Amino acid sequence: MREMTFAAPCHFGLESVLAGEMRRLDLEGVSAADGRVLFKGDEHALARANLCLRTAERVLVLLGEFEAKTFTELFDQVRQLPFEEFIGRQDAFPVKGHSNKSQLHSVPDCQSIIKKAIVERLKSHYHIGWFEETGATFQVQFTLRRDEATLLIDTSGAGLHKRGYRQNAGGAPIKETLAAAMVDLTRARNAAHVYDPCCGSGTLLIEAALAAKRIAPGIRRRFTFMDWDCVPDEVWRAERT
Repeated sequence: MREMTFAAPCHFGLESVLAGEMRRLDLEGVSAADGRVLFKGDEHALARANLCLRTAERVLVLLGEFEAKTFTELFDQVRQLPFEEFIGRQDAFPVKGHSNKSQLHSVPDCQSIIKKAIVERLKSHYHIGWFEETGATFQVQFTLRRDEATLLIDTSGAGLHKRGYRQNAGGAPIKETLAAAMVDLTRARNAAHVYDPCCGSGTLLIEAALAAKRIAPGIRRRFTFMDWDCVPDEVWRAERT
């Protein structure tokens, strides 16, 4: 098993709630930043976080952070990152992201440069000139903020707020992850009875019941990392039990 650094984005203001969740799950190296919480761990930590975190929006592998003011700097720094540790020769690796208050403000150009850098890195490792990208998906995400670039790989796929228990209903007035945070902040997860006089769609009550019963916040969910060859099937089975 290898140690990785993960980033879990969350609603602004809920970083301490998510950090507390992580510590209760025995995740290591927990540190909060604006809009996200970092932690460290192996493949078991990756599976446990996706399965059990209630207030995280998704779980991403943090590959690297660096300054990039020019496309040359962006290309060179991305090419140094160990993408081959995750992406196989048949796997797909689409790139998406955003830029804010950075000299590299063109998102399509950044996408193109990052994609090219990843291809060059993988070509030098696998010694092939063409990638079919027909295998598992490794969604590469980047953020550029004040000329600081962050490269990540999404392990979740669908957002973690999609629990699976709202298949046949419209959008809820409150997001499931936010409802879970309210449950945590009010200590409702430890209460014998929870009443919601303004019940509406019942999101708060459902999240409170799941937390009180220590039930993972999802029904028959499937995560992107479950298709990755670099994460053994027994890891998921061990954490699910």
